[in-house]
Formats: sequence, C-alpha cells, structure tokens
Amino acid sequence: MLDSLPVTYLGTLTAATNEVERPLVKGGPFGTRSVATVTSAAFEGPNISATMPDGVAAGDWLTVRADGSFSLDVRVSLRTDDGADIYLSYVGIGMRTDDGVSIKTSPRFETGDERYAYLNNVFAVAVGRTTEEGVAYDVYQVD
Repeated sequence: MLDSLPVTYLGTLTAATNEVERPLVKGGPFGTRSVATVTSAAFEGPNISATMPDGVAAGDWLTVRADGSFSLDVRVSLRTDDGADIYLSYVGIGMRTDDGVSIKTSPRFETGDERYAYLNNVFAVAVGRTTEEGVAYDVYQVD
C-alpha cells in the first residue's frame, strides 16, 4: 500500500474567472449553480507553455453543495507557444479553509498534435487555490 503518490510536475495552470458576473441558480435540487467565465488562462511548465487564444469560450460550471464544499466542471482550450492546440478539462472538489480555498482536481488533456500526444495518456492531479484574478493550480502527472 502506498502512503504517497509518485508524481512529476507538469506545470501551473492559471485562469482569470473574476472579470465577468456569475449568474447564480440558488437552491436547485443539486445545490447552488454558478457559471464562471474563464476570460484568460495559461499553462506553464518545464515542457509546455500555452495560453488560451482570444475569443475562445471557456468556463467553470460550479456547484455549491449543502455542506459548503463545491464541485467543479471546467473546460479550457489552450494554444502552445509553438502552435499546438490542447483541450483541457477537469472536475474537482473545493473547500473553504482557514487559509482561503483548497481545490483538488483531475485534469485531462486532449490534443491531435504529435509533439504533445503524450499528454493524451497522462493521468493528472492538481492542487489549487484562489487568486485575485481567479484560480491557480499546480498540476502533476501520476507516474
């Protein structure tokens, strides 16, 4: 049995989500729903440098649950500095803590570009936090 996971750092994802008003559907059967528009995003790591192209739709479909935690459903398209398009999606759980907000997610990458095809088979985990602009995650490949 493992007491820790062997991981390799892939990069840090940052996303701006605080620039557009978020509609709220309060008291629904699954909790309070909110949609945060992702207005910009970047992924920077040892082997990848990518940003969200201007005008591309991206969002964070968030559900606040009865216990105060929240679930995430996020989708973002990125373009690397050398022209490859990568679709990034993730689900996760967030909780308010004494130190702010703690978020855990499982990012999934999709690309047709051979230079980054290894990402299609990566199982990743990420540890996130809120920032003034939105969110930031350190993303790790489970080895």
